[in-house]
Amino acid sequence: LPFFFFIAGDIAGKEALAIGERHGGLSLWLSKQGANVISSDLNGVTPEAREMHKQYGVSHAIKYANADLTSLSYPDNTFDIVMFKSVLGALRSFQNQQKGISEIYRVLKPGGTLLFAENLVASPLHTFLRRKFIKWATYWRYITIDETAILCQKFSSFTYFTAGFTGAFGRSEMQRSFLGKLDSLFEKVVPEKNRYIIFVVCKK
Repeated sequence: LPFFFFIAGDIAGKEALAIGERHGGLSLWLSKQGANVISSDLNGVTPEAREMHKQYGVSHAIKYANADLTSLSYPDNTFDIVMFKSVLGALRSFQNQQKGISEIYRVLKPGGTLLFAENLVASPLHTFLRRKFIKWATYWRYITIDETAILCQKFSSFTYFTAGFTGAFGRSEMQRSFLGKLDSLFEKVVPEKNRYIIFVVCKK
């Protein structure tokens, strides 16, 4: 989030679309920065998301919608910001991923910003363990850094960084938190292509 904020700049007063928002975390962050947010998911957000937004006092700045990333129902040049996390993999094919990013490009205003985090193919070890222990790994289409650059090639700027190696192996929040701290040390020696998360900021 500090990376996104540093690159995106002032978000206050901006029109934002958060995609794949099931539990509403990104919508909460955007609204806390002062944006007017549409919080969306394929089948709408959960009641827990709405309740959380209410508890944090940001419901007035958030609207809710059903949204299919490959066919967004908004006019061209509608949003200043579009944001998502772990959505592209669910589209199952590179063609659908390209379609999704093209739709985002279409609904962004000139000069608008796309912010996202997505799981990378990472190392052969990640691939093996996902297939063995992650039930959705059979259909989830993980991307590579090179593919990410291709997906974002229409944008005027493309900035990214990668992170994580051992954190993906945690089976609980406590384990992931501990392993994530180890990653801050390991990342200096782990090749970029073997890290498992990419954080991206694109400007239209």
